[in-house]
Amino acid sequence: MYAVSADSRGLDTVVGLLAEVVLHPRLTEEELERARMAVQFELEDLNMRPDPEPLLTEMIHEAAYRENTVGLRRFCPPENLAKMDREVLHSYLRTYYTPGRMVLAGVGVEHEHLVQCARKHLLGAQPAWGVAEAVDVDRSVAQYTGGIIKLDRDMSNVSLGPTPMPELTHIMLGLESCSFLEDDFIPFAVLNMMMGGGGSFSAGGPGKGMFSRLYLNVLNSYEDTGLLCIHASTDPRQVREMVEILTKEFILMGGSVDTVELERAKTQLRSMLMMNLESRPVIFEDVGRQVLATHSRKLPHELCELIRKVKPEDIRRVASTMLRGKPAVAALGDLRDLPPYEHIQTALASKDGRLPRTFRLFR
Repeated sequence: MYAVSADSRGLDTVVGLLAEVVLHPRLTEEELERARMAVQFELEDLNMRPDPEPLLTEMIHEAAYRENTVGLRRFCPPENLAKMDREVLHSYLRTYYTPGRMVLAGVGVEHEHLVQCARKHLLGAQPAWGVAEAVDVDRSVAQYTGGIIKLDRDMSNVSLGPTPMPELTHIMLGLESCSFLEDDFIPFAVLNMMMGGGGSFSAGGPGKGMFSRLYLNVLNSYEDTGLLCIHASTDPRQVREMVEILTKEFILMGGSVDTVELERAKTQLRSMLMMNLESRPVIFEDVGRQVLATHSRKLPHELCELIRKVKPEDIRRVASTMLRGKPAVAALGDLRDLPPYEHIQTALASKDGRLPRTFRLFR
């Protein structure tokens, strides 16, 4: 996404600038080297930072969609950095920066004026990478597999400053939900809010959750699939107990739905949606994302009405459907007490979410 805010009288100049930036980037060797250094720093920082969420999110997708589509690595392998040259980037731009994959959105401007500017600066424009035939884009549909990804790591020295942080083990447990194009996306967004999640229903698409006392609930939704996760952190000696708390929480999703709790979650979701749409930059992002993803835009009052119509039986239905699938598990830290994947799967298939009992002669 490329965006700019300016006086509406300068619309023609602004669209011209955006067209120049998108279609004629210089990509000098100096710029490329700076970008390589920035990516290298981010990769190193990823493995050192105390906040495990980016790495856990990567791992849970890898577990849920093993070796396909959104389960493929999002972060660049360090050994590939040197291969990123001008020719590689031009090949990428040639494949993905095509008219059918672009949306020009504006807020606070006359529609016809925006169309005129688009015709002037974008229609028939010759991009810097030429007009050679683009490579066919991979249109594979995401295949949910479930599974577990574990990374045993010493988390006892992740403090950024002189004050030590407690050593924690981090677990993310997820189940397949639905895509943002399906009708059940709205009930899933309400369920996410009921479970303590935050901005999963951000304008134009899901974003990140917010912290609650126990866990972080995240709703990742794509064009052909979705993933609802609970992230929890605990002392390494209490990993088993924590995993059982998570499996019990998932089982409770498919149980009775308290009407007051449901109405509160729906009100919170509508409130969050309307607050997100109070600023113009968010509105044109919402317009662009919705049109790009669905070729249309649902207005705020339409979304609020869909949220208002969610009933207890909708929550039970989507939760029960989700619980019939295999779990995806990502585990980071000291994993000596992590229950086997098969035990987690059994707990999620049970009536009460309890892990199978294990007996140890020595501990």
